[in-house]
Amino acid sequence: MASSGFHTHDHVKCVAEALGALESYCQTEGLKFTTLRRRVFELLLEEHKAMGAYDILDRLRTEGFSAQPPVAYRHLDFLVAHGFAHKIERLNAFIACTHIGALHDPAFLICRECRTVSETMSDSSILALHHRASDADFQIEESVVEAIGTCPDCR
Repeated sequence: MASSGFHTHDHVKCVAEALGALESYCQTEGLKFTTLRRRVFELLLEEHKAMGAYDILDRLRTEGFSAQPPVAYRHLDFLVAHGFAHKIERLNAFIACTHIGALHDPAFLICRECRTVSETMSDSSILALHHRASDADFQIEESVVEAIGTCPDCR
């Protein structure tokens, strides 16, 4: 068992299910699931912590991949565009989505000490925001809810 966000879970099962969902999605949509896309996603899944693009590049280089910044960003953009990863704006970093396949507006609980990120579903506050935007004839394309604090392990 490992920690997902701030809770213990079966990490082997977590990784297998997420990779299976990504493989299935790519096959259904006719997208290439390259070795590098897979590895970037695996890196994001490893610890459920936010990783910057340069952290990912460093890991890829140590594993023998010849990776330049555009390569990492291209693969991260693919994962984010298809809902398999999220960008944590506050940290300028990325995490793997923990609600793959679910239509959702995520909210992120971010530990400022260890950078562990727990993804949760946002609630009525986002719904209220969408209603207010609709009343103003404004179409929201993206909203990000991030809360900074300390996790149980760092407290």
